[in-house]
Amino acid sequence: KKVKITKEEASTFYKVHQTKPFYSDLCNYLSSGPIVVMILEGESAISKNRELMGSTDPKKAKEETLRKMYGISIDKNSVHGSDSFENAKTEIDFFFK
Repeated sequence: KKVKITKEEASTFYKVHQTKPFYSDLCNYLSSGPIVVMILEGESAISKNRELMGSTDPKKAKEETLRKMYGISIDKNSVHGSDSFENAKTEIDFFFK
C-alpha cells in the first residue's frame, strides 16, 4: 500500500526513538514523500526480512542488502522492518486500520 504520512504521524510511529539524536531527521525523512508499506507473512518472516534489509547503518550493512544498496545514512536508510512480533502487530495496526 502506497501512503504519505505527516511529520506528526511519523513522530508517533517512531515514538520509541524520541530521545535519540537522529529522531527529528528520521521523522522528517519518513514524511518527506510517499512510502510503500506491506505485511510479510511466513516462517521466520521477521528475521528473514531483517537479514534482507541489512544493518541500520548502510556503511556497515552487508553487500547486496537493501540498506547497503539504497541507504543514504543511518537516519535515511531507506527501509524499515519490525524487529519483533509485538512491534509488527503495532506497526501493522498503525498502517492497516
